[in-house]
Amino acid sequence: MLIIACRLRPSATADIEVFTCSTVLRDLARRVRFLEAEARSYEKAFLAIMRVWRPDLLDLTGVGAIVAATVLTSWSHPGRCRNDSAFAMLAGAAPIPASSGKTIRHRLNRAGNRQLNRALHTIVQTRLKKDEATQAYAERRRTEGKTDREIKRCLKRYVARQLYRVLETTPSTP
Repeated sequence: MLIIACRLRPSATADIEVFTCSTVLRDLARRVRFLEAEARSYEKAFLAIMRVWRPDLLDLTGVGAIVAATVLTSWSHPGRCRNDSAFAMLAGAAPIPASSGKTIRHRLNRAGNRQLNRALHTIVQTRLKKDEATQAYAERRRTEGKTDREIKRCLKRYVARQLYRVLETTPSTP
């Protein structure tokens, strides 16, 4: 569709509405292509930086260049968070009690760094699709009666703990 829109040639003999729509559609399609190329170049630059600075993050399942950059930006420096619980609270992935009556439940924290929370969400979604251990965990929790939202909440907390441990260790230089 995008290729077709980029190749549109508005006819000067067409109605003004058709001419205007065709021109705008073509210009928007060309802008989309330009922005996609720009995004790819930025992602390559992020990947090059991450490979030099923190290649250990890229080794984790579901962590790509943009997610790694988001995590590093939010984490900032060693010692910012005193433990993995504080990092999870920063990410908005710390469980908050949401019990009522005899039902004991937890929900995700709505506060915290939303970009970091989105990075955790991206990691969890990727692992649920591609990582067999995560899929087995999710299936096991479903048989225990957990909902998909509760499973993702648990996985986000696990990923936050894992990221914190990786971030707090100094990467070995080859």
